[in-house]
Order: sequence, then structure tokens, then C-alpha cells
Amino acid sequence: MSSLTLLYITIAAITALVLALFQYIYKSKLKSKLKYVLTGLRALVIFGILLVLINPTFKSFTYFHEKPTLVLAVDDSESIAYLNQEENAQSTLKFIEQHKGLQERFNLQTYRFGKEVNTLDSLNFKSSQTNISAALKHFNEIYRQQTAPVVLLTDGNQTFGSDYIYQSKHNTQAIYPVILGDSMVYSDVSLKQVNTNRYVYLKNKFPVEIIANYNGNDAVETELKIWAGNAVVFKKTLKLNPLKSSEIVSAILPANSIGVKTYKVELIALKDEKNTVNNSKNFAVEVIDQKTNVAIIYERLHPDIGALKKAIESNEQRSASILRPQEVLNKLEDYQLFILYQPDAKFSTLLKALQEQNSNTFTIAGETTDWNFLNNNQKFLEQKVTNQTENFLATLNLNYSTFIVENLDFESFPPLRSEFGAFTIKVPFETLLYKNVNGITTKSVLLATFEAENTKHAILNGEGLWRWRAQSFLNRNSFNNFDEFISKLVQYLSSNKKRRRLNVDYKSFYNGNDDLVISAQYFNKNFEFDAEASLSIVLEHKEDGTIKEIPMLLHNGNYTVDLSGTKAGSYDFKIKHNSENVSATGSFKILDYNVEQQFLNADLEKLNTLADKSSGKAYFATQTEALITQLLNDNRYQTIQKSTKKIVPLIEWEYLLLIIALCLIIEWFIRKYNGLI
Repeated sequence: MSSLTLLYITIAAITALVLALFQYIYKSKLKSKLKYVLTGLRALVIFGILLVLINPTFKSFTYFHEKPTLVLAVDDSESIAYLNQEENAQSTLKFIEQHKGLQERFNLQTYRFGKEVNTLDSLNFKSSQTNISAALKHFNEIYRQQTAPVVLLTDGNQTFGSDYIYQSKHNTQAIYPVILGDSMVYSDVSLKQVNTNRYVYLKNKFPVEIIANYNGNDAVETELKIWAGNAVVFKKTLKLNPLKSSEIVSAILPANSIGVKTYKVELIALKDEKNTVNNSKNFAVEVIDQKTNVAIIYERLHPDIGALKKAIESNEQRSASILRPQEVLNKLEDYQLFILYQPDAKFSTLLKALQEQNSNTFTIAGETTDWNFLNNNQKFLEQKVTNQTENFLATLNLNYSTFIVENLDFESFPPLRSEFGAFTIKVPFETLLYKNVNGITTKSVLLATFEAENTKHAILNGEGLWRWRAQSFLNRNSFNNFDEFISKLVQYLSSNKKRRRLNVDYKSFYNGNDDLVISAQYFNKNFEFDAEASLSIVLEHKEDGTIKEIPMLLHNGNYTVDLSGTKAGSYDFKIKHNSENVSATGSFKILDYNVEQQFLNADLEKLNTLADKSSGKAYFATQTEALITQLLNDNRYQTIQKSTKKIVPLIEWEYLLLIIALCLIIEWFIRKYNGLI
């Protein structure tokens, strides 16, 4: 309590006493000792009221001891099982967890990680991918403000995510890798990577790039082959040694028929080679007979145009050309979709030609769009011209039903800029994105699609799309999600297929370790999304004929089924409504490849680098005692005495008011009983 507060309380006490004395001693004519009782009661009332106004407080300190945290993270991926380290991992973890010295010194927190990080309940070593970088990032976010060294039980072989050495530069905690696996060097040839396009074109040739690695101390010779079924379509002899431990092989293969074509790359095994699983890898391409051509037509250069082209061409099935209106007039037959970027009077001839040809269009309006021209030269859109512009944020319409849309967290995207004023679409339409003004979602259209006169159209009423693509990268560390959104919009607009009540989203083939999620949307007879539908997928393995039926669950506005972990092979599937005669069919392939089985031993070099860069130290599982000694003797990990300060009132105001009320009541009864009222 401060000295100033004490002064106020003293003044309040004196004031209360003086006022009470003035009322009952100086002015009152009472002769009995009763006047002293009344004086005391009145003084208490006045003093209590003044205390409520002063509200005196004092500081209370509570002291406690905080132990540092010790994070124990165990690699739960298939590679640990493949290297026969399951028992080693479990026994090492148990030994550290049950060590009494560590229990007294640290708060122990246990986790398991594979592709994702979870608190440890049990270990099964079945995660199909390993993301050490994500685990380190997760621990850094949780324990950034704490002393929390990380003990990492792993083989150091990462198969997914960014380089964990780079991530360690951002971590504030020391990392102590416990190495699981053999560190001996064996002669081993392996396929590190196979690069090719996902889509190729009929009667064309396509490139394949193969990176072959060698690990060993002697010069060796092997042969690389590419198989198409039972036929070898490419082969090359490779000579490798410790100084030339890698070779990039380029091959050109023909595409002679349409469909998904599977190939196998193989390295002939060395004599006494310990791991031959990593000597072969399957890959696939989809041969298509045509490409969707999109024309982006402009009169004013803008970053949006480049962003659109990159997003469209991220799908190898599509090509985008950037043209001025007069350049495209003689090429209308070459394109399936026309993107009209901020059209003005120079688009006049082109608009007439597109209307005569019944072409599909995607109009993007912004600050320089000539709406006086557009209002008079097409019949679907009308914008009130105010010659004023405004920024609009986006809100996704979760009930949009024309095609499957993933929520890209549009609310986090920068605003688009366009004409201020009422905007109308004169034909039936469906809004994909609403305008959001000052955090309030309106019913005004930002992005919508519609069909009229056997053509498909879309309108984006705002410029600044390039900022959305950049923000999507910041949100997800990848352009893929935004590009996929544009790809689906372009796919819908460039296709002349009629709407179906059941739409399915899937890929034609998947690598063995890929997430395999199939999504579907179901609509009632009025083409309204039905969130109460009962859908299931019937999956048939083509080779062995096994059939299984799995229900599809509603998730984020789509019916989905997760088939990750399904064994390799070719599959037919049928998605059906369980009470109506509505269904959709398709097929896909899962390539036989397990990235977790590509490693022969632990990555000792990277784990030592990880420890050095984080001020930790790497240990083998047999050196667990030394690790524990290091942790117990490290002065960085001391128990810290901390205190919490609380400012509490001298007297709770509820009790103070109760005392004041009681004093007033007693005073009133005394005065009443003695005839003073």
C-alpha cells in the first residue's frame, strides 16, 4: 500500500470522526452516554463511505518454483520399423521417462511425430511419412518463452516437408538427437528422385529425369532400366564411386495411347547389397489428346494478368495466352475460354464476336473498367456508374454448389478494388464470393458464375488478384491451393458439360505415400446442396477383385472419404446415394512406392549438424546415460523461482457496504427508540 493511500485513509478517518462529533457532541443536546454510541456509528458510516471512494489496495506476492520442460519426441514413422529400431526406440523412451533425476529436474512432455505431431499415447511406427521440420516448428511455437530442451528419438530420415536443418535456425531450444539406426556405411545404389510431367500429349515424346545415388567406398557399376509393363523402353550403364556418388539420367519416352501409363525405373542390385527396396520406383503419366486453351485479353498491363497465367498453367492440361482484343479476333476457334480483363471500348468488336460464337467468358472488373461501355454492349451484367471505387474483402459462400470449392481462408486475403455502387446480374446466378465491407458480409456479388443461352460465364468484380495469390503462399507456403481454385473455375467455364447432381473430385493416379482423399458434392432435384444425404463409395481392386464399401462423411461442405494407406493397384469406384438412383463412377491407380523404406541407415551427418546448430549434442541410443548426465549437469536447465503479484482491495466492498448498512440500521433504531426521530 502506498504512503499516499495511507494519507488518504488517515484524512478519511479524521474527517469521519470530526463530522460525527459535530453532529452528536457539538450540536446535539443529548446528555446520556448514548451520544457516544451514535457518534461511533455515524463515524463508521462516514469512514466506510470514504473508504469505498478511496478503494485502498495492497500488493500480495506469491512465490513458486518452475522447473524447465524436457520435450521427448519419438519418430513414429515406418522407417523406424524398417530399420528394426522399434524396440530400441521404446526402451530408450521408457528409460528416459522413468529416470528419477530427470523427473525431479524437469517437467517431462512426450510427443510422437510422423507427418504430423501428436501428444504421445502409444507408438505403432506406421506413419507413412516423416516431417521432422514440422515437429521442430511445433515445439518452437509452444515452448518459445520457456526453457525446454528437445530430446529427439529418430533416424533423421525426413521424407516430407522443408529441411529440418533450416528450421533449426529458428528454434530457440537446444536439440539432443538420439540416433536410432545403423551408422555403418554399406554399398548401396538407390533412386533418389524421378521427375516427369503429370500430363503428356498423345503422339508426343516426354522427358524423364532420374537421379541415381551411390553410398559406399568402392567403385561400382550398375544398369538403369525403365520398364513399361514387361518391356524395357530405356537402359543405361552407370559407373559410380565415392567421388562420383550421383548421376542424373535423362530419358525421352513416347506417348502412344490415351490413359494413365505406369512405368518402373530399376537399378540392378550390387553384389551383397543390403537394401534393394530403394533400387526401384514406379511413376506414371496421364496421356491426353487435347489441351484447354485460355485467352487472357487486356488493354492495360496489370500484375493480375501474370498471376492468372501462372495459376492457369500450373495445371499442365491448360495453356494461357495473353493477347490484346485485336490479336484474338482471328483466333477465336483456338480457345475454349476468354478472360476479359477490365474491358473498355476497345473490346467492342471482340464482344460482338464472342456473343455470335456463343463463347464462354470470365470478366474481371476493376478501377479502369469502362462500365458505361459494358452496360450497353452486353446483356447479363449491369453496374451503377458512380466514378468512385472502394475496397472489398471476400467471404466464401459455403452453399455454392456449381463445383467443389475449398475454403482458402478468403477472409485473410487483401481487399480487391472495384466500382462503388449497385451491381446486378440479370440472369439466374450463383454467388461464389460475397463482398465484405468493414467486417460485415453483404449480399453483393464479388465473384459469381452463371449460365445463359448455352454458355457459361463468371464475373469477378474487383482487381488485385495477384495479392490473393501472394497471400495464399504466405498462408500455406505454397501457391498450389490458390492455383487449384483458379483451375477449378477455369475447368468449369471451359467445359460444355451439363450440371450433374453428383460431382466428384479426385486424381487419376496417386503415389504410394500420397494423401488419398476423394470429395463429392450432392444436390437435390432443385440443384440445392443437400447436407443430409447418405453417400457411400464402393471401391473395387481390379487385380484381385476385392470390394469394400465405405460411407462418406460431410466435412467443410463436401462429402469426403480418406483412402490413404490403401494398398497399391488399380481401382474402380462408384459413389452412390443410398436411397436415390444417383451415382458417379471413376477409376484411379495407386503406385507401389514406400518412401519410408528407401533408407539403409540413420542420417548421422544431418543429426549431428542439427545438434550443433541448436547448441545441443547428438547421442546414440546406447549413450542414453551420457545424455541424461549432460541434461542434469547443464546449468542452462535450472529451476527458476518466480513470483506472481496480486493487487487486492484492503476490504472487500461487499463487506464494507454491509457494515455501513448495519451501522445505519442500528443508528436508526436507537434514535427511533429514544424519540430522536
